Amino acid sequence: MTRTEQIELTRYPAETLHVLLHSVALSGLCVISYWLITHMLAQVFSVSRNDDLLGGMWAVVATIFVYRYSYEESAGAALSRMGATSLSFALCFLYLLFLPFHVWGLAMLIGVGAVAMSLLRRPDDIITTGITTAVVMVVAAISPDHAWKQPLLRVVDTIVGVAVGVAGAWISLKSGHHRSTAGLKNGRHELCKG
Repeated sequence: MTRTEQIELTRYPAETLHVLLHSVALSGLCVISYWLITHMLAQVFSVSRNDDLLGGMWAVVATIFVYRYSYEESAGAALSRMGATSLSFALCFLYLLFLPFHVWGLAMLIGVGAVAMSLLRRPDDIITTGITTAVVMVVAAISPDHAWKQPLLRVVDTIVGVAVGVAGAWISLKSGHHRSTAGLKNGRHELCKG
């Protein structure tokens, strides 16, 4: 941290406090997402301990993706995340139902997902669709037994992570925390720009 950044942190203690609260809330929400998948859901349906851990990580990623500085931003991110990942999961499920992992299959699914998102006028979601496809397909390659289950498991993990992130944003909105952090963009507070 540079000296200027340290001065900015002490110059705006209220904003610094809100940034810290947002970070603590995000961290806590990630723990909740991880725990729900690795402990609660794993007791209902578990393929393996490694798969449970992967599911926990996937739920955490979804929570990080959707927990923003306001409920509105989080709800928008949740819709984006669910739309992009739903397309990816559908493509991967259909592919893995009939074929094993292959690098050309991975490339084809990423390409089809990109075209579909473009045609749906959601070009910003191409990234999420591609990342989701890559993760699901590579995990299917690592665990080829019942690979077709991977998209189904990851959709559940995503739903849990998104729900936790949106619920966290709703609680923040209700507490008034969002008003103080609404100006945060790209890691800098608007007050610190001048």
